[in-house]
Amino acid sequence: MAKHAVEANFDGLVGPTHNYAGLSWGNVASKSNVRSVSNPREAALQGLAKMKRLADRGYIQGVLPPHERPHIPTLQALGFSGSDGEILRAVAEQSPSVLASASSASAMWTANAATVSPSADTADHRVHFTPANLSAKFHRSIEHVVTGRALKSIFADESWFAHHPALPSVSQFGDEGAANHTRLCGGYGEPGVELFVYGQIAFNEQAPAPRLYPARQTLEASQAIARLHGLKDSHVVFAQQNPDAIDAGVFHNDVIAVGNGNTLFYHELAFLDEDSVLADIRSRLTGTKLEAVRVSSEQVPLEDAVASYLFNSQLLNTPDGMMLAVPGECREVESVSRYLDELVDGSGPITSVEVFDVKQSMRNGGGPACLRLRVVLTDDELKAMHQGVMLTDALYERLTTWVEAHYREELTQEDLSDPMLLDEVRKALDELTGILGLGSVYDFQR
Repeated sequence: MAKHAVEANFDGLVGPTHNYAGLSWGNVASKSNVRSVSNPREAALQGLAKMKRLADRGYIQGVLPPHERPHIPTLQALGFSGSDGEILRAVAEQSPSVLASASSASAMWTANAATVSPSADTADHRVHFTPANLSAKFHRSIEHVVTGRALKSIFADESWFAHHPALPSVSQFGDEGAANHTRLCGGYGEPGVELFVYGQIAFNEQAPAPRLYPARQTLEASQAIARLHGLKDSHVVFAQQNPDAIDAGVFHNDVIAVGNGNTLFYHELAFLDEDSVLADIRSRLTGTKLEAVRVSSEQVPLEDAVASYLFNSQLLNTPDGMMLAVPGECREVESVSRYLDELVDGSGPITSVEVFDVKQSMRNGGGPACLRLRVVLTDDELKAMHQGVMLTDALYERLTTWVEAHYREELTQEDLSDPMLLDEVRKALDELTGILGLGSVYDFQR
């Protein structure tokens, strides 16, 4: 029997070292803003404002903490030694690109934090979490340990929640988390269809694959997570992303498709075999009819979809249909803005559009959907999780004050080697774990 459940969104707090190092080959926005001066304080406040606005609308909103950066243990593992200050100076002189990687605030994009399967889908009827290994990018591959600690702290009760380690950090099992995973269902508490989208088949060199940019998710990784989470074959669809879309800058599926409930909003170039993917979903989706909202290249050219991050939007239920929470850039691209007006004037499931300012994140290649991890929870599971990370008016005010006290207004690549920045970060994060009640999740605390 289906239980009442809700979809909670857990947004990543932007970290104090938010900067534009251009580390993500294949992410057009990230590369185009390389070495610009960033504003970590503004970035964090923009993210908090998005969370607060959605919480005020009645959505269940949680917070995931940023990571310690620069990450000294990573630099030590690469042979740098001495005091923290000596390590930072040495790596800045010898390998500034390594320092940039060890200083990235990319954990803010929690759509990449993990893949989550709700209890309605899993064999043991627990919520399952697998942190993404993010092995395609060095600066992200160091995230899964702390991500796993944070998730275990928040979802600690093993009678309700199951945690798996990240998959082996090799290219054949490259896993980018929920950015390549979405769930379609009639109701959140009912068994659904989990759609895993991959960029290539690692063990088949003859299979279609992108030529210019790397495919970050493999079929083999998606299959492994489905097995770990105890998902039935009848409720899983594996779909290959269109290699041409990857080569156009669609580095994750959530840059070209987003789903919620029984609705899949996607560009016609999202999947290698669109008709087969839709047929597979329809054959497995029970108790409801798939609402496929297809955007053609004539309506929105692929390059405009990438530039605006139209599909990297949050698709949310409202009493009057679904609301699409889009980045402000969607109103700056003519074809996209025109399409959105036509969308809400139509008779489809998406009935409203709201614009959110996340410019600091967008300049690094992450829109509203990148900033959140979706976790479907029954009423009992919601009660069983740690409540200290749930956004209330009081927590919002406290976190805003915390950001204003600890974050710099400007950050350049040269600032990353400043030992004072590391001290500021550790002081801030030590205070944050107290505010959120997470315990010692960071290496410097253990």
